[in-house]
Amino acid sequence: MKIFGLKEINKVLPKLDLLPLIKEGFRAYSLGFAVVPPVGELVFDKPQGDVHIKYGYIKGDDYYVIKIASGFYGDVSSGILPTQGGVMLLFDQKTGKEVGILVDECHLTNVRTAVAGGICAELLAPKKIDSIGVIGTGVQARMQVNYISNIIECKKVKVWGRSKISVEKYIEEMSDGELELSNATHTDEIAESCNLIITTTPSKIPLIKKDKLKKGTLIIAVGSDSPEKQELDEKILQEADYIVADSIAQCIERGEISHGLKNNIINQDQIVELGKLIDNKKNVNCADDQIIVADLTGVAVQDIQIAKAVYKACERLD
Repeated sequence: MKIFGLKEINKVLPKLDLLPLIKEGFRAYSLGFAVVPPVGELVFDKPQGDVHIKYGYIKGDDYYVIKIASGFYGDVSSGILPTQGGVMLLFDQKTGKEVGILVDECHLTNVRTAVAGGICAELLAPKKIDSIGVIGTGVQARMQVNYISNIIECKKVKVWGRSKISVEKYIEEMSDGELELSNATHTDEIAESCNLIITTTPSKIPLIKKDKLKKGTLIIAVGSDSPEKQELDEKILQEADYIVADSIAQCIERGEISHGLKNNIINQDQIVELGKLIDNKKNVNCADDQIIVADLTGVAVQDIQIAKAVYKACERLD
């Protein structure tokens, strides 16, 4: 069994074209070619954090993969910084024998999540984007913008965060000469002025309100990956012309869609799965009179696809 750490992983990642790999994972999932059991989860209160265990395999593939990823949110006001950890375990699909471990410290989970956001922007974003709005200032708030800004033409970014210090730090660290960054004093400002919105927080109360959201907007909801989390007013789903789930089965239990279903605001037959759109080669660019919500709860096929590619690339380093 081979073990590769973050140093080796970071050597090979820039050389991998992950977008088509993750797309193919979503497609395989939606077409029934993948076996993905329900998410395993540990939730902590003191300190606040959660651990997700995602696992599965694509039929006929070389490996099955078990991913463990943790996120503890910290408390910026008291100087306790957020922390993340994680590993991806690969096993031979034919024998069950352990093959390798990627000690990625949650980095691969962050990368595959950002790639999924990029896929949604490619398939669903308005043709003309006035401004990208970001709710949150953490890892995903940064990585989503980095991936999406390479796919769409808009470089104008408006960011909102709970802490003035974290927003200032975000703007300082994301300023690379290409992005035009500004801060929003309230989430309503994001909803009213941006037509591509990315939500990336662990909030348990809605941050984007239906009555503030303008038409012609795509929302890529990333933060709500557990049943208790919610970043969107569920009535936004009622207004949405398209509701896209990375996994309908998961989104019934967790994510923004789960709140709409539990409150009888939407029906399951209103939801389309991302892999189906990919398989149909169908771009649904958000029109000026539409609202589209993409709910990304994170699916094991993403972990499978990135783990396979990274492990094989790391093997070639030897």
